[in-house]
Amino acid sequence: MLTVPPARSDGFEGVGTVHALRRLLEYGWDKDSPPVNQARRILFRLLAEDDDPALLFELGPKVLAKGKTEEERLMVRQTLREAAGSALAQAGFESDPRLRGAARRTLDRMMEFLKSPVAAKPWIRVGNQQVLSPEAFPPSIYALQMWAHMPLFRSEHYEGMELLYRWLTRALPRQEQMQVVGKKIVPVPLMVLGDKLPHRNAVEDDVPAAMGWLELISRFGFLRRNDNWSKMYERFVDDCGRDGVWHPHKGLVIPRSSAAWIWSAYPLESPHGGDERWADMTFRIGLIARLSGRPVKLI
Repeated sequence: MLTVPPARSDGFEGVGTVHALRRLLEYGWDKDSPPVNQARRILFRLLAEDDDPALLFELGPKVLAKGKTEEERLMVRQTLREAAGSALAQAGFESDPRLRGAARRTLDRMMEFLKSPVAAKPWIRVGNQQVLSPEAFPPSIYALQMWAHMPLFRSEHYEGMELLYRWLTRALPRQEQMQVVGKKIVPVPLMVLGDKLPHRNAVEDDVPAAMGWLELISRFGFLRRNDNWSKMYERFVDDCGRDGVWHPHKGLVIPRSSAAWIWSAYPLESPHGGDERWADMTFRIGLIARLSGRPVKLI
């Protein structure tokens, strides 16, 4: 469900259902088209709060193996639930009560965490390392993608969105993203623990991920509220020439991303040798402008 092709691959072999569906949506496929219709059936099923082991998919053998805890299984199901919700929300099913219910339950859990004392000090010491408390429930990248495509839901949950904004503008911790789950310590790379774009170096480290983050927070309406994020976006705008086409600061190599959550949206264009190489980034700059209420000049 969540697999993406290798970083250096330009094909689609091995891609999971969630990322494949989101890719089709990025290409402009309608939510009622046959491929999307087939995929959405199992994704809606994933939203349910149950313990059916068949709904663990490729993660099932690892979670159901001997020695694995109930807490690990619940974490995997929550991850799949949020990932399915992100795809369905992007497909335009915001009004469906199944999706709204899943989005609200996830938001309620996050709000409970953000309002608790644990949010102020979410790290605990286990042995010689700092790890997230088992009570910590920060938003995942999939939860953010789900809410980002649900504008009516966000307007109905203003308090939750305000708490989320404060969390996303926190300084990103230096600790490795690990959490106590049951009796084990497991990596939690999908959790968002603060500002993913605090400075220019973060942009240069992964340009597509930086652009993806700017698009994500612009859907929430957060871009205009944050001077630092706005400056980061303006840098991308400044990198566009008189013809409106974006070019990288250095070299002519198409930027690549190490973030799996970016795969479904970047790059959409096949590799080319001319200015077509910059079509994806140029398009995203215009999209962010439109989402942020800025004027878009057609050239």
